[in-house]
Amino acid sequence: MKNEKPLQPPSDLDKETLFMVSQTFKALSDPTRLRILHLLFQGEYAVNEIADKLSLLQSTVSHQLRFLKNLRLVKFRREGTTLFYSHDDDHVISLLKQAIEHSQHS
Repeated sequence: MKNEKPLQPPSDLDKETLFMVSQTFKALSDPTRLRILHLLFQGEYAVNEIADKLSLLQSTVSHQLRFLKNLRLVKFRREGTTLFYSHDDDHVISLLKQAIEHSQHS
């Protein structure tokens, strides 16, 4: 066994990392947030467009976007008085795509 490093014991995760990981999975455990994220990795949308496309109340969309923005899973840009949202984390989008593919795999 050439140049193999001995296995190192796993290090403990710090509290902040544990919290952020658990919050990310919490975000992905909600069907409404999943639908919003799935739409946003297809493009950029205003709140009213998201509400229309997903048949949701605008207040519901705004609430969920606030939750996702606080976790840095979505970002926005302002154009006049309109906010346009898009996904902000390729790692989470990759995780979500893999979960979708896994669920659809027979």
